[in-house]
Amino acid sequence: MTDKPSVLFVCVHNAGRSQMAAGWLRHLAGDTVEVRSAGSAPAGTINPAAVAAMHEVGIDITGQTPTLLEYATAESSDVIVTMGCGDACPVFPGKRYEDWKLDDPAGQGVEAVRPIRDEIRTRVEKLLAELR
Repeated sequence: MTDKPSVLFVCVHNAGRSQMAAGWLRHLAGDTVEVRSAGSAPAGTINPAAVAAMHEVGIDITGQTPTLLEYATAESSDVIVTMGCGDACPVFPGKRYEDWKLDDPAGQGVEAVRPIRDEIRTRVEKLLAELR
């Protein structure tokens, strides 16, 4: 890893879990980590319940856009965290991979997304501590 590690969060639609994880890491790490997120089949917009749940904790993810996972992005990332789409993510020797089993917030209301958001924060805090 370089002095500034890069972390790629990947889920199918890049509209909920991976966007919340990226939002948490940006919030907690500042500019000490390069934060990326992508999806194997990206949605057109971010999940409104994910946006609302993150807004409740003071994190604005409305400026983010679901993005297609590209080979080069994965290849140039130090850590790749998958959330339900591990088979779609290319595997590169020497990379650190984690697969976070999390409920899918798609189609859920903000009440159902809050515990997912909070679990993601816990995992992001642990990852950040390990990166430091």
